[in-house]
Amino acid sequence: MFRIRLLCVRSAAAVTATVLSASLAAPLFAQTARPEPIKVPDAVAASEAEMKPYSEPLEHTTFKLEMVPIRGGKFVMGSAAGEAERAEDEGPQHEIQISPFWMSKYEITWNQYEVWGDRVDSLRRAAYNKPATPRDKVADSVTRPTPPYTDMSFGMGRENNPAICMTQHSARMYCTWLSAKTGRYYRLPTEAEWEYACRAGTTTAYSFGDDSAALGDYAWYEANSDGKYQPVGKKKHNPWGLRDMHGNVAEWVLDQYAADTYGQRKELVADPLVVPLTEYPRAVRGGGWDDATNMLRSAVREGSNLDWKQQDPQIPQSIWYFTDALGVGFRVVRPLTEPSDEEKTVKWDKSEPPQKDPEEGVSVE
Repeated sequence: MFRIRLLCVRSAAAVTATVLSASLAAPLFAQTARPEPIKVPDAVAASEAEMKPYSEPLEHTTFKLEMVPIRGGKFVMGSAAGEAERAEDEGPQHEIQISPFWMSKYEITWNQYEVWGDRVDSLRRAAYNKPATPRDKVADSVTRPTPPYTDMSFGMGRENNPAICMTQHSARMYCTWLSAKTGRYYRLPTEAEWEYACRAGTTTAYSFGDDSAALGDYAWYEANSDGKYQPVGKKKHNPWGLRDMHGNVAEWVLDQYAADTYGQRKELVADPLVVPLTEYPRAVRGGGWDDATNMLRSAVREGSNLDWKQQDPQIPQSIWYFTDALGVGFRVVRPLTEPSDEEKTVKWDKSEPPQKDPEEGVSVE
């Protein structure tokens, strides 16, 4: 999941930033008059039957997010007791009801991530003397990461490669920014939504079957990745049209990781979420380019830990970066039915404790 590489630390501290935590973002936008969404006809659906694939533009750039409709339904979450290399936290199996949503076809790339993180959109507006739209004004108020202490791609390439090394907080704040930027509500998937979409109606260890010998057709992992992540979308898609659900990078989900979660679900559960109330561990799914085949199974669960910041030189350490999580990224979802502001605050956007940047001194030497 994570691999240690030597960091080249800058001598001066990063410029102090004012941080709005993910848990506080929802109330702020709830109080703000909501601008009209970007006009994307295929993004409009009043019912599940009307859902279509669509491209979500990142305004003022050439980049887009390809969104795939995922129909609602029931599935059995977790792995069967007899599945090869099964872990204890993958059971017991239990039935889940999932509401319809759209999911990004690919993992979020550096090109898409840096529109937020490096303020590419606002810089282009300034360069071409373009006025800010009402959406831009809200999006510009969303906190961006402090400058990193090194190249967070670690020389593996940027552009159409998956963005990595962000904390769950960073991924959540990207979703907050994306929601403001587009006028449509985006968030991370839950563990249940992620596994439902990964399985895509299958009950086997992988979305293509049980034989890991076929994994190379669908995933980048330890044996074929050449020691680094690869551009998104180069492997075969799963039955629902999603790519890289197995491998390339493991993906953040909304949930707190808890090994005993499944044992607490005794009957059919609709749209479950373990709201995160502690900083560690948070859940990631799917396995990455540096993982063995067993870690790419549809049911595999992992939790973050403090070792993912092992090389972070800051004291206290950054809320934005996991310097040692070179195999962790994310993708986004958009629910068909947007939750109310209250539902966002108490469930979908809730995350504790609040994440705030430490005050940093700036060298004047």
